[in-house]
Amino acid sequence: MPATVSIREVGPRDGLQNEAPVPTEDKVQLLDALSRTGVRRIEAVSFVHPKAIPQMADADEVWAAATRQPGVRYSALVPNSRGAQRALDAGFHEIEVVVSASDTHNRRNVNRSTDESLDDISSLIAALHDAGAQCEVIISTAFGCPYEGDVEPRRVASIVDRAVADGADRVAFGDTTGMATPRRVADVLDIVRSRQPDVPMLMHFHNTRGTALANIITALRFGITEYDASVGGLGGCPYAPGATGNVATEEVVHMLHDMGIDTGIDLGALIEAAGLAQRIVGRELPSGVLRAGPRTPLIMGDQTVTAT
Repeated sequence: MPATVSIREVGPRDGLQNEAPVPTEDKVQLLDALSRTGVRRIEAVSFVHPKAIPQMADADEVWAAATRQPGVRYSALVPNSRGAQRALDAGFHEIEVVVSASDTHNRRNVNRSTDESLDDISSLIAALHDAGAQCEVIISTAFGCPYEGDVEPRRVASIVDRAVADGADRVAFGDTTGMATPRRVADVLDIVRSRQPDVPMLMHFHNTRGTALANIITALRFGITEYDASVGGLGGCPYAPGATGNVATEEVVHMLHDMGIDTGIDLGALIEAAGLAQRIVGRELPSGVLRAGPRTPLIMGDQTVTAT
């Protein structure tokens, strides 16, 4: 197992994007609270058309009002060259783009094939590099598609090959509807790692079917040290109505710290941020660590104390 793991907090973007729209000032408050937890990377906003995703219509205002902490790397998600230019103009140097491993899912999302999206991404990578920015290519439906079912690991690997050949600085694997299991994670990483042993890789797991932490342990055994997670388990799963979505950041940190793996994150501060997220969205979030706290609290009489 690795000694350290880097977690990218995606609640401010991927989490809130799947919730009912919340006020700009609440978004800023959550982003600032997360910036103070010790997390090293945060996905702050996405620059998309407001008609497509109204939850992100105030991305420029949120980012302008946020207090940026030294040592925290902030990134933005963009759908196209126009979004990328907005991100660059806002001062972002780490930018993410998405393509689906499933052709059907890609057509439903952006009305084009996976190969057509990869052609666009190739040009976008070059433009971002010319502007001094890095580009991460996120492969969604990497472990299964709600329309097609299983996605062949060789297909995922071929998309990684293309993205790397076109200059992607990092690739990420999205478990879009929580279809990943430890076996399927191993199947994908086995072939991808054999073909691209040196490319930085990040895993984005959903806990829709309760396998996210097991999937992370599987990926750790392949040497993957970068993971996405969302405070409180914020967010949903748009193709699985009523299901939970992103794995909760505090659950991941709680598990990793107990395994002796350092994240640099203050778990107490993170749980407080999860409570803030819950108040902002006005519903109970699915995180077990938010509900029960870390594993060490002891009940003594009428009081609860934390064991040392």
